[in-house]
Amino acid sequence: MIRIHDMTYRVAGRILFEAASATVPKGHKVGLIGRNGCGKSTLLKLLIGDVQPDSGMITIDGVKDTLNGIGTVSQEAPSGEQTPLEFALSADKERTELIRRSKTETDPDTIAEIQTRLFDIGAHSAPAKAATILAGLGFNNDTQNQPLSSFSGGWRMRVAIAALLFAEPEILLLDEPTNHLDLEATIWLETHLKAYPKTLLIVSHDRGLLNRAVNGILHVEAHRITFYNGGYDRFEKLREEKLALQEAIARKQDAQRKHMEKFVERFRYTASKARQAQSRLKALEKMGSGTIKIAEANTVFLFPEPALLPPPLITLDQASVGYAVNEPVLTDISIRLDADDRIGFLGQNGNGKSTLAKLIANRLEKMSGDSHRAAKLKVGFFAQHQIEELTLDDNATEHMARLMPSAPLDRVRARLGGVGLIQDKQTTKVKFLSGGEKARLTIALITHDNPHVLILDEPTNHLDIDARDALVTALNNFKGAVILISHDRRLLELTVDRLWLIADGTVQPFNGDLDDYSSWLRERAKEPKDQHFKIDQKKQIQKKNKKEMRQNAANKRKANAELRKRVQQLERRLQQLTSKREQIISRLGDNDTYELSTSDLKQIIFEKEKVDIKITETEGDWLQASEMLELAK
Repeated sequence: MIRIHDMTYRVAGRILFEAASATVPKGHKVGLIGRNGCGKSTLLKLLIGDVQPDSGMITIDGVKDTLNGIGTVSQEAPSGEQTPLEFALSADKERTELIRRSKTETDPDTIAEIQTRLFDIGAHSAPAKAATILAGLGFNNDTQNQPLSSFSGGWRMRVAIAALLFAEPEILLLDEPTNHLDLEATIWLETHLKAYPKTLLIVSHDRGLLNRAVNGILHVEAHRITFYNGGYDRFEKLREEKLALQEAIARKQDAQRKHMEKFVERFRYTASKARQAQSRLKALEKMGSGTIKIAEANTVFLFPEPALLPPPLITLDQASVGYAVNEPVLTDISIRLDADDRIGFLGQNGNGKSTLAKLIANRLEKMSGDSHRAAKLKVGFFAQHQIEELTLDDNATEHMARLMPSAPLDRVRARLGGVGLIQDKQTTKVKFLSGGEKARLTIALITHDNPHVLILDEPTNHLDIDARDALVTALNNFKGAVILISHDRRLLELTVDRLWLIADGTVQPFNGDLDDYSSWLRERAKEPKDQHFKIDQKKQIQKKNKKEMRQNAANKRKANAELRKRVQQLERRLQQLTSKREQIISRLGDNDTYELSTSDLKQIIFEKEKVDIKITETEGDWLQASEMLELAK
């Protein structure tokens, strides 16, 4: 059990926690949430003793094993010549120590005790357990046995997470672990954490994970910590009810205050009422300020509207792309992108998602095949490494002004305000901005020239939950095309309407939703390695039917284009009818209208009824056409 009692902690004079108290019951799986910069990561450091509170205390009960008591991922990724499997196995300190002793011990009784303990802790099945965890995080048999030095920093952080999960500490502390994972590994991690048998405290802004993997929420706000039972959706409902109750109490208190103030003002100098007035003055002092607690303002994203371009924006036909001559990463790419497309990329890291994104963004040349791009097409491409390329000693306004040299300052500031960077955040040096603020600045920079296509590669890694919700709204309102690569299931579910699977060197539409994809991943994990997709056989079938497939795709695009045109025509017709109806209603609201003859007045009313009927009919046609277009997609 974790107990935080009346804790206060400051950083450079700034208060992070003040008289904060909370309790996490033993065995609970708890999500730690709060706005960027509120102190979540600092709280984890307080729990493991890296820093000490200024006052108050933290106690942790029920940690029996000092070797595997409290576990957290080090900020420094593991490296060296150890393999991922060896590193994961070494995380179980007791097992490692027992095995070391078993190799040097000579006393038979002691050896027997060691072997008994190794049996009790399941030491002999440990390699299989570690290999399963590594596989869940994306390491196959070959990569599990390669030296850590051969992996990138992101993959080495996955190894660190795997080692921690293998060790199964009594209290597991995780700080945004999905930032290092793709969607496939995130889906596996959710399932694993849901079944974690001990206490879990995880910092996360992933609403899906916080609903599916935890049974409690710790909310950090206004220097305090509040515990809620249940997942994130239940927390949100309870917090809204709590804020509404606080507001109701404050309003009632404010009404009482005003009543008392009137009484005091009226009778404070009246002898017969002086005592009552003094009594009310004391009551006013006890009531305090009566300020209504207002929730923090939500982040807002607003993307500029692109100019219209004739469809399609981009087409690729039997294209291939890669980095080395004659060694393509992806082959036989035949895709089309239109202005109303919302597409999510599926596939494990390393399968070519970023490669395809670079090809579409025109940052990588195709190696073969045909392609077409609309004239004057502009693409905004967000990638994680761009955050690291910001100039640390420049502020947000300076970054944006360099890209908009002829724009007035107020327009530059308006663009920054469109991603939630307002007031002093626009003039703060980048090195002092939070990760979320840097991500917003990067999004502002890639949209400075009103792109027709937005390609966002893991845009939410540094964004809190409110900012993610704002991003969902902005993407749904954006008038151009959107391509998303993300481990955030909720972001994908709420924004994309088509999924492309990048796997086995190909790009194919995935017919299903993310639940279907999760099931597909589980089934694929059970298949023998040489059966995945039966690649050679599949390619032969594709070649035989390529002409027919292209013809079917062309017919489908034509049908979709006609449906889109029909929907757009009906939308314009609805706007015209609605405008006409408003004009008639305005006319009926004019007193001069009722000075007309009875027949003329009846004619106006009859005209309104006709327009109402047409609006109803057109709305029905529009709904039917929209549904047909969705089904066709």
